[in-house]
Amino acid sequence: MSVSFGTSGLRGPAIDFTGPTTAAYVRAFLEVICSGVSSRTVYLGADLRASSPEIAGYAAAAISAAGWTPVYAGNVPTPALAVYALARQSPAVMVTGSHIPEDYNGIKFYRPDGEFLKEDEAPVRDRAEALIAETLSAGGGNLPPVDPAIAEAYVARYTDAFAGRPLKGLRVGLDLHSAVGRDLTGRILEGLGAEVFPFRRSDRFIAVDTEALDPEDLSRAKGEIAAHRLDSVVSTDGDGDRPLVIDEAGRQVNGDVLGILTARRLGAKTVVTPISSTSAIEMTGWFETVVRTRIGSPYVVAGMAAAKTAPVVGFEANGGFLTESDIALSGGSLARLPTRDAILPMVAALVAAAEAKRPLSALVADLPPRVMKADRLKKIAPADGAKLLLAIDGSREARVALDPRLAAPVAVDHTDGLRLVLSNGEIVHFRQSGNAPELRCYVETDSAAATDALLADMLAALNRHFAA
Repeated sequence: MSVSFGTSGLRGPAIDFTGPTTAAYVRAFLEVICSGVSSRTVYLGADLRASSPEIAGYAAAAISAAGWTPVYAGNVPTPALAVYALARQSPAVMVTGSHIPEDYNGIKFYRPDGEFLKEDEAPVRDRAEALIAETLSAGGGNLPPVDPAIAEAYVARYTDAFAGRPLKGLRVGLDLHSAVGRDLTGRILEGLGAEVFPFRRSDRFIAVDTEALDPEDLSRAKGEIAAHRLDSVVSTDGDGDRPLVIDEAGRQVNGDVLGILTARRLGAKTVVTPISSTSAIEMTGWFETVVRTRIGSPYVVAGMAAAKTAPVVGFEANGGFLTESDIALSGGSLARLPTRDAILPMVAALVAAAEAKRPLSALVADLPPRVMKADRLKKIAPADGAKLLLAIDGSREARVALDPRLAAPVAVDHTDGLRLVLSNGEIVHFRQSGNAPELRCYVETDSAAATDALLADMLAALNRHFAA
């Protein structure tokens, strides 16, 4: 099947989310994961891809056919849907391909008690395949009317928790593009006191990858900063669970750096984060415990659940922030949300800068000088990526052929992909994406210039290899 579980959720070409396939997975999720749930409501949402309404219609029909009631949130961020359903101990289904190209799509499932876990995938997949094999018939259906309460609750979550208009005086640019929560993000920032300058509203889906930002996006943001004297430019990926924050000088604040600043602002004692996040986390000494996991929010969720010292938070290198604990803030408590969210790290970093009366870049400069960046080579089949990683893992000659600097790593980590620590402390990490046919490369050095140069060299080496 071309539709399969990836790093986070079900993914595949949009054309392969047919009525029968979508219905099979939705019904399998409800049968296998939610069979003992007292609630018979399923909250449903969708991003702004052209294919999402049709797939959401298939999902709504499948929910009804299974004896549940679909409540349609409309176009809302994934975390908005997740936190609303979690508060009501109900399952949720979000139709989204997140940040991957428009011709792909996906479905994220949420259990009544939180995020869909890795161990949930196999039984749901097996049941879905059985349903498809039984020639389950399923067609589309009309989507229910949009319930605006889900979106309103998400806005209130932040405007209530951060009291006193803490962003008053800040001028913030908002790159709208095709982010599903673009208007809600603007309302939250304005509700917290910021003056918001929106730009680039698009009716066409634009795949914004916060870990591999298009240089044109950064250039556009710099132009807005200069034109309006902005303190920051912010945005999210397509489904609103990965933040994009650009400082007053027009430099992107990496997602894991946002995570560090947010965890500190929230007073976290335990931080759970994947192996791809910057080593500056440990070097700060700000947290009692740092737990490293494989890449993907389900692994971070599992790590947070096992943590013993609260407050417990998690974040990924893409900036998506998770909370295992309720967090006490000036306006009240921020209820736990153990799934990726873009708004909390965006807001917390801006609030921290406003409270310190310092530009965002100054807060970043306080951190140990470690800079991680990532990029990817597109259209690399998983088998081809795996073959390369196996070769360079087992052979010095293969590493030298790719790049001589990889010849003799002082440490090798197989937590997720192949992570090589070089003798000068630089890190090169290769990993086949679980969401799309892409080979990702993560690089960490002591400076932005060195990271950019090494990352460019690694991408060039990968291109040469696959072109040969």
